[in-house]
Amino acid sequence: MKLSDVEKLIKLVEESNVAEVEVQFNRRQKIRVSKVAGQPATPVTYLSGVPASSTPAAAEETKETKPSRPSNIVAIKSPMVGTFYRASAPDAPPYVEVGDTVKPGTVVCIVEAMKLMNEIESEVSGRVAEILVENETPVEYGQELFLIEPS
Repeated sequence: MKLSDVEKLIKLVEESNVAEVEVQFNRRQKIRVSKVAGQPATPVTYLSGVPASSTPAAAEETKETKPSRPSNIVAIKSPMVGTFYRASAPDAPPYVEVGDTVKPGTVVCIVEAMKLMNEIESEVSGRVAEILVENETPVEYGQELFLIEPS
């Protein structure tokens, strides 16, 4: 789908009584254009069928439901948008499990972006306290992937 097609879709939604339009143009990508009363329509891109929310209400819900964590916990975040993989291959064991010890340079996962497999390494020493993302799901730039208890 071209940018001009997306712009036409946005204009169509803005000028009509339709609140939302969703178009799937292959098995992995969908575009949903919706409008909120008093605001222009905003495009939201889907990867692998999971939406990347752009509505303020959804962002507020996420902030409110985020549990507090101890101050010593360090998050490993995704350096890019892509698909999260816990292992190097579908039949391979995961790089790390909850309770495993990691040190700087330890590969903890892969984020696939544009058919490139990018190994994500830990920058701290410690124990994996929590894995925040399910295998084979899309992740956003800066999204927390793992929580590490530093040692």
